[in-house]
Amino acid sequence: LRVFLLSLFFSSFRPFHVEPTNIVSVNDDMQRVTDEASAMNKRIHYYSRLTSPADRALIAPDHVLPAPDEIYVYSPLGTAFKVDSCTDGYGKNSSLVTIFMIWNTMMGTSILSIPWGIKQAGFTSGIILILLMGILTLYCCYRVVKSRQMIPLTDTSNWEFPDVCKYYFGSFGQWSSLLFSMVSLVGAMVVYWVLMSNFLFNTGKFIYNFVHDINVTDIIPGTNGSNKVICPSAASAHLPQNRSVMFSSGNRTSFELFEEWWDKSRTVPFYLIAVLLPLLNLKSPSFFAKFNVLGTVSVVYLVFLVTVKAAHLGIHLEFNWFTENEFFVAEFRTLFPQLTGVLTLAFFIHNCVITLLQNNRNQENNVRDLSIAYFLVGLTYLYVGVIIFASFPSPPLSKECIEQNFLDNFPSDDIMSFVARIFLLFQMMTVYPLLGYLARVQLLRQFFGNAYPSLFHVLFLNLVIVGAGVAMARFYPNIGGIIRYSGATCGLAFVFVYPSLIYMISLHRAGQLTWPALIIHIFIILLGLANLIAQFLL
Repeated sequence: LRVFLLSLFFSSFRPFHVEPTNIVSVNDDMQRVTDEASAMNKRIHYYSRLTSPADRALIAPDHVLPAPDEIYVYSPLGTAFKVDSCTDGYGKNSSLVTIFMIWNTMMGTSILSIPWGIKQAGFTSGIILILLMGILTLYCCYRVVKSRQMIPLTDTSNWEFPDVCKYYFGSFGQWSSLLFSMVSLVGAMVVYWVLMSNFLFNTGKFIYNFVHDINVTDIIPGTNGSNKVICPSAASAHLPQNRSVMFSSGNRTSFELFEEWWDKSRTVPFYLIAVLLPLLNLKSPSFFAKFNVLGTVSVVYLVFLVTVKAAHLGIHLEFNWFTENEFFVAEFRTLFPQLTGVLTLAFFIHNCVITLLQNNRNQENNVRDLSIAYFLVGLTYLYVGVIIFASFPSPPLSKECIEQNFLDNFPSDDIMSFVARIFLLFQMMTVYPLLGYLARVQLLRQFFGNAYPSLFHVLFLNLVIVGAGVAMARFYPNIGGIIRYSGATCGLAFVFVYPSLIYMISLHRAGQLTWPALIIHIFIILLGLANLIAQFLL
């Protein structure tokens, strides 16, 4: 997060140079500047406010700037920090690091719903849709990356995609991009709350049974043996979510009391408030950015879990192209838009791809690196989705039993699933404050000019966000539905409409717009609109 914020800082402001003679050393970590240097900084800041950041008329040219090893970043508090390595341009990440960053950013909670999405679309059509949506979203992402270069006679090197939207669509582009960005952020936070409630419930249940030496069998249809797979949806209409039968030693009264106070939807979502609400109110969540590597560990472990489970369960496939039977779904189903909604969010990186690629050492490789990253993301989704669907034991269970979170198809006492839930729970609890911080910065800074105007403002915003998560976990704990609704909504703007419209407008202004380009990009916009409408019809 620090690297990201520094990149934003340098993209907005040229460095202020303080002569070494004006720096008064206090200690090794912090240095103070003289009054002369402070006054010089104020004059430069005054001149910088006389024009917009895009106008370089009052910006010092490169040949008068100091060498990178002599640049200091000045703080209004009177401190100067030396920048060890700073360039007015792009970062020093290799292509391999850039590809991994994009892959790691895109790989999120959507991976848990990919098997369910394939079941909704049908096995064959699901595979085809993953490939087609990956190609389509990659092309739209390519258009986002190239959008700045289509603007003539303006320095856009420091611009993000919302700046491009504002250039073409004015204040409407600015506020609409903010709205859809908030939809994606709040949607992700709601999904996180539902999943954290799920993982915390199953983790607590496993620990309680293990500590009290209780052998519990859930009253849920499932397979027998050491690699048990269950079908929660088959019993959900008749039994409470966490109703169980105890077969061996243990205090029945305490067990029933535990089940009453440890319920997946009625109590656990509220317990999370005590932990996460205080963390959301912190001014800076940079501490939690140190745990981002857990996201990579979680995904790698999920791939390992899927591989091991498939090796034990075997492959269970039967190809029925347009008809269903008791245990298998058709290869092509009319519910396929539910998968496209999930995939829109699964491949969504369009609002921050410019920032990620700015740190690439070799800018000429941006398109190649972006394509490789999308290929790896699509390959990961295909592997997890296809393997879980194919190995799901049918018979005795039906493929319709595949849950929106495929970990729910494994009982709470499954060791490998328990470890996966622990990893994901801790990772999400560290990422959740970061998402809340980004939402706070985007919203409050637009309205109040400050990301932390007061504790009251921040607390009110966080209560609204947390309330949305608790309400969904209580009344609509369906992550597949939440992902596809939020994905189709924010994807309509950032994936389909804005990149295509900006490209067509730029070609029209340059006199290069052709009928094939016009038809293709209008068709892309219509696809995004149809994708959103279909989510509310199915």
